[in-house]
Amino acid sequence: MSEFKYPDPNNLYPINNVKRTIYLKNIIKNPNIIVGDYTYYDDPEDIYNFEKNVLYHFEFMGDKLVIGNFCQIATGVRFIMNGSNHAMEGISTYPFKVFGGIWAKKDPMNVVSKGDTVIGNDVWIGNSVTIMQGIKIGDGAIIGTNSLVTKNVEPYSIVGGNPAKEIRKRFSEETIQFLLELKWWDWDVEKISDHLNLITSGDINALKEIFMNQKNKF
Repeated sequence: MSEFKYPDPNNLYPINNVKRTIYLKNIIKNPNIIVGDYTYYDDPEDIYNFEKNVLYHFEFMGDKLVIGNFCQIATGVRFIMNGSNHAMEGISTYPFKVFGGIWAKKDPMNVVSKGDTVIGNDVWIGNSVTIMQGIKIGDGAIIGTNSLVTKNVEPYSIVGGNPAKEIRKRFSEETIQFLLELKWWDWDVEKISDHLNLITSGDINALKEIFMNQKNKF
């Protein structure tokens, strides 16, 4: 039997004989959770824990969880969605309205949504990270284990702690801007595979040459 050439993003289990690591998009049932190709989730207990850990994600709120391509999501990562917000203008924060009856008519429940939660491409999220409502995490970021992410995370930055703070940038600002233009995660799988040694080794100069040659074709 000949070896397959490229991993298939539509394959639930991308690693032979390993059932704890999956290409995540293949188990998602909620239409308000959108996951890109080759993003994987690891969970030795139950791969279906992922959607269980997208918390307070009520349909009536309408918010989305959007995750890009080639992300790496560890066990126990939790996303706190906008259904967890409570109105705070009144004396009580109790959500009377959602329980119906006359309460639904008398409680205005002016809950403010913080918008969609958006995770960029090639983002590494460590074990047991919690990401709060409406957070935007930029491409290439790394989120340290057990972090509580309460603010947006810049592209190609490393953050950690409770609350999470920036530890350092992974590259210079010039290199980061180049990588955001390069968008290697949007290349077709053949092109990614042809240049994988450059992507994994961090050969920025060689990648710049490829990028300029591509631009000159148009």
